[in-house]
Amino acid sequence: MGTIREIDAKTIEDTVYELALEAGYQLPKDVKDALEEWSIKEESPIGKGVLQDILKNISIATEGEFPLCQDTGLAILFIDIGQDVHIYGSGLTESVNKGIERAYKDGFLRKSTCHPFTRANYGNNLPPVIHTSIVPGDKIKIIFDAKGGGSESMSKVEMLKPADGKDGMMNKVVEWVESAGPNPCPPIIVGIGLGSDFERSAILAKKATIMNIGERNPDSDLAEVEEELLHRINNLGIGPAGLGGRCTALDVHVIMEPCHIATFPMAINIQCWVCRHKEAII
Repeated sequence: MGTIREIDAKTIEDTVYELALEAGYQLPKDVKDALEEWSIKEESPIGKGVLQDILKNISIATEGEFPLCQDTGLAILFIDIGQDVHIYGSGLTESVNKGIERAYKDGFLRKSTCHPFTRANYGNNLPPVIHTSIVPGDKIKIIFDAKGGGSESMSKVEMLKPADGKDGMMNKVVEWVESAGPNPCPPIIVGIGLGSDFERSAILAKKATIMNIGERNPDSDLAEVEEELLHRINNLGIGPAGLGGRCTALDVHVIMEPCHIATFPMAINIQCWVCRHKEAII
């Protein structure tokens, strides 16, 4: 019988607090590196200028600890909880909520949660969206993702026909990105969730948006799908800020799981260039 490790809920609260602040001010290195690379190779003068301005924005935000974007995001958390962990002091959700509320207040991050009908702002950026998994071990892994509303609004779940197959799926993705145009603030990252069922395909797609830029799917067929989609999307001519150019997407990531024989769920989650996510292990 394994030993149970005790973790104080306050530790979770403080970790979430730090992750939310860091994500608000600092873009992950892989995203910044991709933007710098494209600022050199972008063929459109206007697109190149947009990318250079984005890099200036990143530098100012990081050095001054200012928000990278006025949309500081809905708080999304992916939390892997070791089966040999016992959280004491308060509940997981309560501790996460406290960390988010403190960070968005102390960091002067815009509070963006509101009532769907009245649009009255709750003033605390609560509640966050929390996805939990129970995994082996005695640690807790927390990934914080600040998801902006503009790119989220350009995301979708579609139940394809099984006969659509790989080619039909890829055509749908390209068509959707083209129809989104400048709205999700390109250059974008395209996360695609395939298979499972309606709601899980959307979770897979969101997880795909925070994978490292340049990281290919270990399945060679899906890796080819990612590369072909990236090529086709960057040939649409949408470009940075939708003002033309080849840098429409920084990357495309696909996560796939088995589905029912009568279904073909596909979710597309679009992430703008402000791909803010941080992680920690307790």
